[in-house]
Amino acid sequence: MNFKDFEIIDFHMHPFYKSEENICAYADLCDMSVENTLKMYNNLGVTTFCGSVLDIHGTYESEWAKVVACNESALKLRDIYKGAYVPGFHVHPAYIEESIKEIERMDKLGIKLMGEICPYLFSWSDYSCPEFSVLLDEAEKHNMIVSFHSDGADAMDKMVKEHPGVIFVAAHPGEYGSFMRHLERAKMSENYYLDLSGYGMFRHGMLRKAIDSMGVDRILFGSDFTTCNPAMYIGGVLLDELITDTEKEKIFSLNAKRLLGL
Repeated sequence: MNFKDFEIIDFHMHPFYKSEENICAYADLCDMSVENTLKMYNNLGVTTFCGSVLDIHGTYESEWAKVVACNESALKLRDIYKGAYVPGFHVHPAYIEESIKEIERMDKLGIKLMGEICPYLFSWSDYSCPEFSVLLDEAEKHNMIVSFHSDGADAMDKMVKEHPGVIFVAAHPGEYGSFMRHLERAKMSENYYLDLSGYGMFRHGMLRKAIDSMGVDRILFGSDFTTCNPAMYIGGVLLDELITDTEKEKIFSLNAKRLLGL
C-alpha cells in the first residue's frame, strides 16, 4: 500500500502564523513558511490538520494575553488554510471567567477543539485542580474535544475519573509505563482517545497493543509537527505489518472524521 491510498488527517500539530510561534528546533534548515506547511501536507496526502498555536518566544504582559495571542493566530490561520486547518484553542485555569468566555466565543465560531492544552507553556501544571475542573465542565456543556499534553499521571487519572462525559484526546503514547497508564485510563472512560504524536509509537508492537486494548476506533493519527516530521509517523502506521488496512484507514482519517464531524 502507498500513503496516497489513504486519506490522512493529522489530529495533532502546531501551525504558526508568526515566526516566534514556530516550535521547530531546526526551522532554519526546513524552509518553513505558512505556505510551505500546506505544500508539505499536500505532498504527504494529508487533507486536514488540527491543533493549537504555541508561542515559545513572545513576551506578554500576562499569561492570559499569551493565551489570547495564540488563539488569535489560530483564527487567522483558519482563514488562510480555509477548510484544511481545524484550529485548537487554549484556556487557562487561573483565568476562569475569561476562559469560559473564550469557550463560548469559539463555540459560536464553530470551533470544537480545545488544545492541545500545554500547561507547561502557560505557567500552570495540575490537570486535577478545581479551577481546571470548572473549565472541563464548561467544555462538556459545549461538546468540546479536549486535547491535552500528557503530564502528571495521577492528575490525569483524577481528571478522567471526575469527567467521564468529556471527550479527551491524550497526546503522545510515551514510553512503556506512560503508555500502559493511557490504556488504563481508556478503561475508565469510553470518551478517552489517544493520538500517536510524539514518542512511543516507534516501539515495535505498541500500536497493535493499543488497538487490542482500547479498540482501533479511539486511536488518532497525529505527528506533533512542527516539532516532529509527519512523514515518519505516516510510515509508522502505513508500514506496520501488525495492523490491517482497515485499521490503518480508521487511524489515518475515519476516527478523526467521526470525532470532528467532518
